[in-house]
Amino acid sequence: MKPVNPRKISIRKYKALFNTFYDSLCLFANKYLDDIEVSKDLVQDVFIRVWDKEIGFDNDYAAKSYLYTAVKNRALDYLKSKAYRSRNPLEAADLKELESDTFFAREVLLEESSKIVREAVEMLPYKCKEIINLSLKGYKNDEISQTLSISVNTVKAQKRIAYSKLRVMLKGAFTVLFFLGW
Repeated sequence: MKPVNPRKISIRKYKALFNTFYDSLCLFANKYLDDIEVSKDLVQDVFIRVWDKEIGFDNDYAAKSYLYTAVKNRALDYLKSKAYRSRNPLEAADLKELESDTFFAREVLLEESSKIVREAVEMLPYKCKEIINLSLKGYKNDEISQTLSISVNTVKAQKRIAYSKLRVMLKGAFTVLFFLGW
């Protein structure tokens, strides 16, 4: 009989963990690998390991810390592999930069900040969200106007509404990230 692991992760908690972190971890891994498909595979491998090893976490901070570190380590292992290096020679200085704590911290902070902004944008009213998403993709006001068949003044008005709502939603979010060390 297998011993009971009091920290064993339940299916419900595992799914919540996966849904919370998968997209961000894929984007984070892609900062190292510059290949989104390989990044997705790598992140899935990390989640499979969490499930297989029955790794439980005391809190979200511990989960986030473990997952980002595990993805970083898997990405670096992949970059150091003979198979990768034979196709994509990597300079020692580039690898050293990718291995640095500074690069890791910066990329985690950027990804966590982006995640907070994406979640806030998703909470906007439909038209505001649509316009802000196009704007974040680099569309200019006149291009948004043409794409959505609305006036430029409507685009500007919806952006003002969106930005005022985002200011309220994001107030203090980045201060919290700073104090948490992310």
